[in-house]
Amino acid sequence: MSERLQPGDVAPAFTLPDADGNDVSLSDHKGRKVIVYFYPAALTPGCTKQACDFTDNLEVLASAGYDVIGISPDAPEKLAKFREKESLRVTLLADPDKKVTEAFGAYGEKKNYGKTYMGVIRSTVVVDEEGKVERALYNVRATGHVAKIIKDLDI
Repeated sequence: MSERLQPGDVAPAFTLPDADGNDVSLSDHKGRKVIVYFYPAALTPGCTKQACDFTDNLEVLASAGYDVIGISPDAPEKLAKFREKESLRVTLLADPDKKVTEAFGAYGEKKNYGKTYMGVIRSTVVVDEEGKVERALYNVRATGHVAKIIKDLDI
């Protein structure tokens, strides 16, 4: 199980391909706050709800100085399909080997219908302008999560 991040930790640096295959790095966002969220799989009901919520609130978040990046183990081609099908405007990144997901503490043991298995833990990490963790939320719910973040961040 990967180590969970705590407020004040330096956010792990990363460079991953986006839905178009272009590399995106956390350092590209230096000087802005970034909401990095991890979700199990594109084109599934919960993950679609969460991505649509972030897209619906993107202007509110952007005007408060936040960029939003969604990371999943899906291939860039699947992310492109997800983006087109749901008209998503958040940056979606592919982490097929789950190295970044693990570095952020968003991969580990999960339970579903009595079975225990390893997988992506729905998580959100808020990174400040200096690249430090402001908040790290694990095992979040897909529904209502974005509204909670907006409230918690006083946006």
